[in-house]
Order: sequence, then structure tokens, then C-alpha cells
Amino acid sequence: MNLTSSERYYLTFSNKFKGNNLYCLIIFVFLRPLLKLNLTKMKRFTFVFALALLVTSFAYAQDYKKFKVGFGVGYAGASGNGSSGGVLATFEPAYRIQDNLSIGLRMEAAVITRGYSQSIGSATLSIAGISSYTVNGQYYFGSGGDFRPFGGLGIGFYSMAAVKADVSGSGTSTQIAAAESKFGLYPRLGFDFHHFSMSADYNIVSNTKDPSGGGEFKNSYFGLRLGFFVGGGKK
Repeated sequence: MNLTSSERYYLTFSNKFKGNNLYCLIIFVFLRPLLKLNLTKMKRFTFVFALALLVTSFAYAQDYKKFKVGFGVGYAGASGNGSSGGVLATFEPAYRIQDNLSIGLRMEAAVITRGYSQSIGSATLSIAGISSYTVNGQYYFGSGGDFRPFGGLGIGFYSMAAVKADVSGSGTSTQIAAAESKFGLYPRLGFDFHHFSMSADYNIVSNTKDPSGGGEFKNSYFGLRLGFFVGGGKK
């Protein structure tokens, strides 16, 4: 039987991806005009194979629901002289590109006492909140199951409240650094278990200069949270 070049490519990929003829048909329909071009066999094969990988990567990502919305609370750890840890709360919607890869938004508020880079003597720093609005990506390790460890990276903007301090011991706080916004990022590790999650990250934000001295206020903080999510589970 005499077959055209496009028909031969279709049979090649239908055999390679047996049981997925629908996706091979998609490749055949969209690339048939390409196969008629005056290209070498190697170039044709490269184009078809690249699209086949793209289509099948999405075709097999069907075990978990695409959308999920997460909620979490936890501990925020600050650094520097006079610092103290506090609490954080997180809201995090996400979309699964594939079963093992997702992109999401993280909106978080952390209430901590940001420390100073030098000795503060008898002064007492006041609590100053940090809110953040970031995008992130997460990669899930392994081939599935109820326990799903992941690693990820996020970037975005952090808004720091003004820094106040009681420098005289009178109990009256005075503003010593204005509120500001900065760009930051964070690496993260964690895991999902059914519809519960646990994650840890380190939020890297550049320090705030002390306008009245040579030191800096430290804005970076560590976050550890427990939470749950709606959606995103197995279909």
C-alpha cells in the first residue's frame, strides 16, 4: 500500500502513543499542511515530535482537578536585634498546568516585630505588619498519591508598615521609619496530604534604611504554615 508522508507520520505516532489516537489525530490535522512543505525528513520529524510531546504532556495531566484555593495560618519568624516572631495568615488560589506543576497567587499578612541591624540598647520596637502579594510556581515530586511533597519559588511585592519604637522608656512610641513597599522573593518546601497542606518558606526582602542612624531594619522573615485547600484533589 502506498502511503503519503503525512499518513506515515500519523501511523508512526499512533503506534508510539497507542491508546491516545485522539491526540495523534489532533497532531495529524494541524501539522498536515506543514508536512507538505519542502522540508527535510529530519525537520518534519522534529516538528511533529515536538508537538506530540506538548499535546501528550497535557493529555496525561488529568488525575487532579485544575483549580484549588488554599487557606493557611502559622508562625512568622523575624531577625535582628529587638525582633520577635508573630503570626501569619495566607490566602492562595492556584491552577495546575499539569499534575506535577502549578502556578498560583499568594496573599499573606504577617504580624511581627522587625529587628534592627545594630544594638538598640533599652529601646523597644513596636509590632509592624508586612503584607505581600506574590505569584509562585510549585513542582510536585513523585508520581502521585495522597502524600505529595513539593518545592517552589515565589516573587512579588511586600508592603511594610511604619516602624515605631519607645526610645525613652516612657511607653510612648515614636515613628522612626516610614511605611514602604519593596520587591521580594521566597523559596519554599512543603507537602499536600489529601486536602491539608504544610509549607515553609523564607521571604527575602531588602532591609529598610534607618533615616536617623547608620543601621537598618530587617524585613526578611521565615514563614511556617498549616492549612487546607478546596478543589485541587483527585478527580
